[in-house]
Amino acid sequence: MISAVVLIILLAGSMYIVKEGEYKVVLRFGEAMRTVEEPGLKFKLPFIENVSELPKYQMTYESSPTSILTKDQKPIVVDNYTVWRITNASQFLRTVQSVSGGVQRIDEAVYNSVRRKLSEVNYENIISEDTGRGNINDEITKDVVAALTRDNYGIEVIDVRIKRTDLPEENKQSVYNRMISDRQSIAARYLSEGDEESKKITSKADRTSRELMAQAEADSKKIIAEGEGQAAKIYNQAYGKSPEFYSFYRTLESYVTTLKNEPVIMMPIDSPYAKILMGQ
Repeated sequence: MISAVVLIILLAGSMYIVKEGEYKVVLRFGEAMRTVEEPGLKFKLPFIENVSELPKYQMTYESSPTSILTKDQKPIVVDNYTVWRITNASQFLRTVQSVSGGVQRIDEAVYNSVRRKLSEVNYENIISEDTGRGNINDEITKDVVAALTRDNYGIEVIDVRIKRTDLPEENKQSVYNRMISDRQSIAARYLSEGDEESKKITSKADRTSRELMAQAEADSKKIIAEGEGQAAKIYNQAYGKSPEFYSFYRTLESYVTTLKNEPVIMMPIDSPYAKILMGQ
């Protein structure tokens, strides 16, 4: 009976279960002997070896807001998050011992990199969408990866991202006012340049219009002169063929001109002009 109880105790002390998404590190007298990743029922030496559990999945650490000075000496409040995971469980236990210890090392590396990178950039470039915030994040990630790889904590940092870069409340309004003033100055310059360009275009258009009108007027006078010359030529030809008919035609034309506004005309009834008018 006692033997059975002892056997059960030994079996219970020698078995452990590895689940999905976790490492089990077998320790002998506190020293990491091996890491087990495959899920299932596993065995160890009872009483001599014990097991420590570590997460295998990706984890996210969010830093506390930190005050940092930019290149142009603006104090800003920055917070960020880091995506990381344990890649070497045995080394992780030897160096940092726990997840909280790993987070502490990550926080130190991220803070040093963020402070160094943002101190090289002016504030307005940090908050602008056109300044490559992604590039800053990538550079910080590379820095942190290099630092933790060098110290060999058994940690892999996948990504570091800045969540917020805000001014302290007491500095916000003055900086915003200066930024508004700068943008207004730029807008005024653009408007001035636009007005100047508009005047140039209008002046050029007016000059072109005057040149076209002058040319059109000259062409019109030339055409009228040519028409009048052609008409005179036709009149001369008609007069040469029949002087009587030409004289009669010209008289009829004079009637049109004379009677255009319905004037009152006094003339002898037997005058040639009146006879033609009256059809005699």
